Amino acid sequence: MSLRFRQQIKNYLDELQYQRRLSENTLSNYQRDLDSFAQFCEKTLSDELQQWPDILSSHLRLYISKRHQQGLAASSLQRNLSSLRSFFNYLLKQKLVSCNPANGLSAPRRGRKLPDVLDVDQTSRLMEIPTGEDIQAIRDKAILELFYSAGLRLSELTQLNLNDYAANTSRIRVTGKGNKQREVPVGKHAQTAINTWLKFRKDFVRIEHETDALFLGVKGKRISPRTIQKRVSEWAIKQGIDLHVHPHMLRHSFASHILESSGDLRAVQELLGHSDISTTQIYTHLDFQHLAEVYDKAHPRSKKNNKTD
Repeated sequence: MSLRFRQQIKNYLDELQYQRRLSENTLSNYQRDLDSFAQFCEKTLSDELQQWPDILSSHLRLYISKRHQQGLAASSLQRNLSSLRSFFNYLLKQKLVSCNPANGLSAPRRGRKLPDVLDVDQTSRLMEIPTGEDIQAIRDKAILELFYSAGLRLSELTQLNLNDYAANTSRIRVTGKGNKQREVPVGKHAQTAINTWLKFRKDFVRIEHETDALFLGVKGKRISPRTIQKRVSEWAIKQGIDLHVHPHMLRHSFASHILESSGDLRAVQELLGHSDISTTQIYTHLDFQHLAEVYDKAHPRSKKNNKTD
């Protein structure tokens, strides 16, 4: 495969980063998917392919098939194909190809796995982390409370700036997918934790790394997604929660608990920033799963070992 192949991938990733302002995690996924396809072409199809217009739907089908044989999950195969489809749309706009060979192709279907959530007691235990005079713990408590109070994505929380938080109005401005902004309410516990953190934030500020970021790392820069993931997981272990807890689990827990209490699916959609309500509907399955468990435990006619009179 010629260097031009790689250069077009680089150009596309640059456009995603600087024009569409995608999160680091999304960019990393695009790069991994496109690099994987480029390596496949170099190893398997180098004699057939000299430029992007040479790539046909049959080449993409062969690639997806090979990845499937390697044991790649259906969800990853779908993402691979989506990345390729988006990339070829970019090449179409640049008039480097005359058609998109990924159009009409589909990856193997995946079973819809319900997300793991914390119950209310587990969530409360996680939020009750001891802070004392530990500034990192004070920051982490504010992060945990905000994740659960507002149902934020990891990328949304790391992008928050000081002027996004309005303590006097009990809400926060969030920039979600597609650079869409929404305002979400912030509960009293989260407000208290954030306001406490803001009193100590100055101790993290470094002149050489001046930033308006709401949450900072120990070096004074905007806190990284990886640091947050690590700290959330560590606090869950310290608080005795026997689950692998990650930021998105707090978002799932937020949505599940709100829906369970209110039954208002449309409101949960707005709070989460979902453009399509079908994405939010997974939480109705979670709610039903909880009700089914209660039924199985409580209803006298639900137990399999019941004997008829």
